[in-house]
Amino acid sequence: GRALSDDMLVQFGIGYAPDSWEMTRNWGRQLGFSLEDMLSAGILTVKEEGAPATSAYDRFRNRLMIPIPRDTGSVVAFGARALQQDQQPKYLNSPETAIYSKSRTLYGLHLSKSAIRKAGYAVLVEGYLDLAQALQAGVTTAGASCGTAVNEQQMRLLKRFASKVIVSFDPDPAGAAAAARSGELLLAGGMQVNVAVLDEGEDPDTCIRTHGGAYYVEKLRTSQPYLGYLLDREAA
Repeated sequence: GRALSDDMLVQFGIGYAPDSWEMTRNWGRQLGFSLEDMLSAGILTVKEEGAPATSAYDRFRNRLMIPIPRDTGSVVAFGARALQQDQQPKYLNSPETAIYSKSRTLYGLHLSKSAIRKAGYAVLVEGYLDLAQALQAGVTTAGASCGTAVNEQQMRLLKRFASKVIVSFDPDPAGAAAAARSGELLLAGGMQVNVAVLDEGEDPDTCIRTHGGAYYVEKLRTSQPYLGYLLDREAA
């Protein structure tokens, strides 16, 4: 239903975790991984902390699977989207591990870092599918914060590739608050910051699917400097 092309699905490595409690567990064992390895990597889980590894079962079941690579391209975690209405949580992410820290990761940077360096700016969106839609629409400088405001480690990562950021979060209260916090931190870090304001009820994903890529690109082109965005927000 998100209208992503086959090429994009391959590029992002998007897949499926079957509705099984032990398929991943059995697959890993066949490849020679121990249960302890798979627990450490976060692809298996146990009911209670400290439970024996022999009781481990698949963490991700009946979910759309989105690999999360670090900026070098190696996969360090997964984001998993529920496929049924009553399935909770809607998004289930890998836990923090020895090789994955959410606060040190910007999703999609392995695909966009060259374009960001060349253009001198990054477009920062919130979600996995926002990013996929943006890249499909030709916004090759996009990266995703995965639903949170930018932190200091992510800012330092961005500064390696760009001096300017266009923040393009959802316009709902949570997204607007995250945009404000992110902008403040990026500005304090010496970066130029603009904020792209979308219509109410839209995120980059729905904006592109509803109005087309060119419309979204125009929203980015006419994005507001951060302080102007803050003043408008306070006035409203």
